[in-house]
Amino acid sequence: MSSSFWVALLPHLMELIGALATMVLVWLTAEIRRRWGIEIEARHREALHSALMTGIRAALFRGLTGPDVVQAAIEYAGESVPDALRRLRPAPHVLNDLTSAKLRELLDGPRWVELDAGDTGEPAR
Repeated sequence: MSSSFWVALLPHLMELIGALATMVLVWLTAEIRRRWGIEIEARHREALHSALMTGIRAALFRGLTGPDVVQAAIEYAGESVPDALRRLRPAPHVLNDLTSAKLRELLDGPRWVELDAGDTGEPAR
């Protein structure tokens, strides 16, 4: 092949290399944002859960009961971790259900269900 062929081909090769490099950078940027976004979301979720539990404990300490505990805990979370709430944007009923579940967990303790995969209902021999 002659050098004039390579001279003519070189600009097109450079365009192709530039396009490939751009595609790789766009993919890499998206992957980095996705991974860091997941980590940031996890931190916000943990902060929200922790704030709800602290709010529940504080409300119980103040002598509140029932729905008043849930409302006080949600208000506490709103003041304590507003960035987490802005980022996660839970619907009001989801926040209420989550707080109610955490209250039940705190009062009753976690409930575990045991399953015995080998139990067939037959008496042991």
